[in-house]
Amino acid sequence: MKLTGRITDITGQIVHVEVYGEKPAIHDVLVTQDKPEMMMEVVAGLTENVFQCICFSRTSSLKRNVEVYNTGKSLEIPVGDYVLGRVFDVFGDVQDGLGELKSGDKKEIFGEVESTYDEVIPAKEIIETGIKAIDFFSPMLKGGKLGLFGGAGVGKTVLLTELINNIVISSKSSNFLSVFAAVGERSREAHELIENLNEAKVMNSVALILGQMGENPAVRFRTALAGATLASYFRDVKQKDVLFFIDNMYRYAQAGNELSILTSSLPSEGGYQPTLTSEMGILHQRLMSNTSSSITSVEAIFVPSDDLTDYAVRSIFPYLDATIVLSRGVYQQGRMPAIELLESNSSSLGADIVGQFHYDTAIQAKNLLQKSLQIERLVNLIGVAELSLEDQTTYRRGEILKNYMTQSFKVVEGQTGLPGISVPLPQTIKDVDAILSGKYDNSDPDKFLYIGGIDITN
Repeated sequence: MKLTGRITDITGQIVHVEVYGEKPAIHDVLVTQDKPEMMMEVVAGLTENVFQCICFSRTSSLKRNVEVYNTGKSLEIPVGDYVLGRVFDVFGDVQDGLGELKSGDKKEIFGEVESTYDEVIPAKEIIETGIKAIDFFSPMLKGGKLGLFGGAGVGKTVLLTELINNIVISSKSSNFLSVFAAVGERSREAHELIENLNEAKVMNSVALILGQMGENPAVRFRTALAGATLASYFRDVKQKDVLFFIDNMYRYAQAGNELSILTSSLPSEGGYQPTLTSEMGILHQRLMSNTSSSITSVEAIFVPSDDLTDYAVRSIFPYLDATIVLSRGVYQQGRMPAIELLESNSSSLGADIVGQFHYDTAIQAKNLLQKSLQIERLVNLIGVAELSLEDQTTYRRGEILKNYMTQSFKVVEGQTGLPGISVPLPQTIKDVDAILSGKYDNSDPDKFLYIGGIDITN
């Protein structure tokens, strides 16, 4: 480490450093000699010799005129097989009570993206999740990106955890390694996930990086980058297929906004930081699949005030291959998962990827739901009995289809009292085709709630 300069000003988490000689690079980590654990990251140059830094911990013990040293590198995280089965933060400090991480390779979280344009490959292989509404309307691609959008309390984390259960735990596939980045969410949810992974004995193929809501924004913001760095390491160096889960991507944008306010940057559209678009692009660029291996990412995205037009929410949409929109209206109707089927979609829903039968059935199902929605508005005004026979049939089929897409989840068995059900995709397609053909027109729509596959229950 080289002596760099001295602290001239401390305001909250922001520290100004006057540099004596060689200037630090942006993202270089500075420390004091007596407190090397108190790290400050250079974020901007204010004048020729004064640099603005953000401190990752409390600044109450720092003082003006204290000399600082440049480590010559940006924030590093531990990478390698030795982090699998462990829970740690962006500094490599363990959170699982299993002892310190043994020494091993480390990687800077602001390193260059290693994949070139020619190495990037399009995702074409479907990953079955066992969740009917996702597999049928918004198929998940191996090497793709799936976004779970929803406001507070509509089931984003439950759905994300069920995906982890079905893809990681139930399959116990040796082909995948998993990285989970907890960004700005409650520690209770991470604790429950760790217990589930340990109980299923798959924790040895999962690494968890935690940056909970109680951390300062710099830590939360860097946790997302750390998770992406670890995922890209397993993809490129270990050449493993990686499942990357992040809860919550909106909190990443929010942490960046808080940092922007701290550093007195002028706001952009919607009051967010002017660098939001580039920050989203850089993060998602690291989660690409290449000729070595794939990264399949599942992102929970909080929607403030249930407003999908929020600028931070909109900045995520361009990078996703599939979107799942959770609706408060569907939630209030008692249909779980509370997926708005007409607003959820996937770029993989084409005949060349999912097959002609699945594609045709999905298009017919969406047409039915659209017609049923229009008729539902009439029902609210005049009732079902006043509809024509054709409209009554369409409305009933729509209700049957929406009820059929409900499902009991394994991860909430203790709360619902219903056993979790996983339904194979061919069964779902077959059942939907039967509903569309009118096979169940004389059945009570309520009988299709939380049933799994129709052949299983009838």
